[in-house]
Amino acid sequence: QHKDAYQVILDGVKGGAKEKRLAAQFIPKFFKHFPELADSAINAQLDLCEDEDVSIRRQAIKELPQFATGDNLPRVADILTQLLQSDDSAEFNLVNNALLSIFKMDAKGTLGGLFSQILQGEDIVRERAIKFLSTKLKTLPEEVMTKEVEEFILTESKKVLEDVTGEEFVLFMKILSGLKSLQTVSGRQQLVELVAEQADLEQTFNPSDPDCVDRLLQCTRQAVPLFSKNVHSTKFVTYFCEHVLPNLSALTTPVEGLDIQLEVLKLLAEMSSFCGDMEKLESNLKKLFDKLLEYMPLPPEEAENGENAGNEEPKLQFSYVECLLYSFHQLGRKLPDFLTAKLNAEKLKDFKIRLQYFARGLQVYIRQLRLALQGKTGEALKTEENKIKVVALKITNNINVLIKDLFHIPPSYKSTVTLSWKPVQKADASQKRASEDTTSSSPPKKASAGPKRDARQIYNPPSGKYSSNLGSFSYEQRGGFRGGRGRGWGGRGNRSRGRIY
Repeated sequence: QHKDAYQVILDGVKGGAKEKRLAAQFIPKFFKHFPELADSAINAQLDLCEDEDVSIRRQAIKELPQFATGDNLPRVADILTQLLQSDDSAEFNLVNNALLSIFKMDAKGTLGGLFSQILQGEDIVRERAIKFLSTKLKTLPEEVMTKEVEEFILTESKKVLEDVTGEEFVLFMKILSGLKSLQTVSGRQQLVELVAEQADLEQTFNPSDPDCVDRLLQCTRQAVPLFSKNVHSTKFVTYFCEHVLPNLSALTTPVEGLDIQLEVLKLLAEMSSFCGDMEKLESNLKKLFDKLLEYMPLPPEEAENGENAGNEEPKLQFSYVECLLYSFHQLGRKLPDFLTAKLNAEKLKDFKIRLQYFARGLQVYIRQLRLALQGKTGEALKTEENKIKVVALKITNNINVLIKDLFHIPPSYKSTVTLSWKPVQKADASQKRASEDTTSSSPPKKASAGPKRDARQIYNPPSGKYSSNLGSFSYEQRGGFRGGRGRGWGGRGNRSRGRIY
């Protein structure tokens, strides 16, 4: 009976500032009494949300949740998602709060609006909607985030993941790995499969294409925290052994200052301890062994007078060797007779000579590092130079333990070491990955502990390769999966949707 009066209020949106302010309050207040005018009312309120006057806009946005009833809720969620593009911080906060309040009324309906904009909206709206999900979902109580809601998020996320940038992929992995239903072994397995699909491990690997290399590294980075004794890394380790290791020296990266070869070897080492049964184990172990030999030099030949015939001592690249030796040691456990039965006697003898030469150089270096760090505690260990030496000591000690194992007759694979860039394992599982940034203190490329060697100081620290910028390197800044939105790995500038790599 008051339909005409309500229509007058709706027409208020075409009036002056005072009329609009009143309309912003009264349209939502009486909305439920006039279902036949629902469309007109929502459109009128939407006009006010886009008004030039910021105070009118804020008032209109604040009241939007009142329209979120029944079938209107997904539409309101869609509108609020579009309003996330606001650059006014107070307005942006109002939109966030409004979205959270309708989430508590109907989570699935709200997610429907958010995902519809993620899949079809403008880039800025898409970006902010994804960010909203990655920061706000974890704040919602369990009664809102039911199993059914989580399943809906997974289903919709899979649609989005068909066409994403690198940064978006990282955010979606953060969203999905935070879901309670995916904390189980089978949940983590699902996530690993999602990452493997994104990494496209069936494709031919192109080491000279920075996008191809970068995508593989970003995906592997996301997979590593998911691996465990029950969730195996076999598919990734196999791909690295078969396709990446043989092309190690040809790898290119779009990331400036990144030692891409060391980054790849670190990832392989981290994954190797969770590798399950591998189909071509012997052939892949051989590839790993051959790559290890490249970094384990033979001793320089001595001239008749006992001086070195060559002017240069071989450079011992400790960081590379730590990763390769650790990976070989982990996979070697699965085929313990590889060195004795699968290699001919000459090859084994050659390997032992290399190990022995490396070990001798190592002993001198370890002694020098210990001497340099002797008696230093607390603040003294926090200087940049000493941080480098501490990490260098971890690396060299690790290599030493692994070499000793391989010197056993027959070679042993029993020792366990913690990789130099990983935190020491605590009993508390939550500590497991807590201090990943320990490597931010890992040293620069060339560690130059100790004095420059003269001609006779054969084993003074050979310029071992360390890397400072890798452990704390953040992939989240990189874009580039979603071929279709003009920023894809293989399709920059291509506006068609869908994955084209």
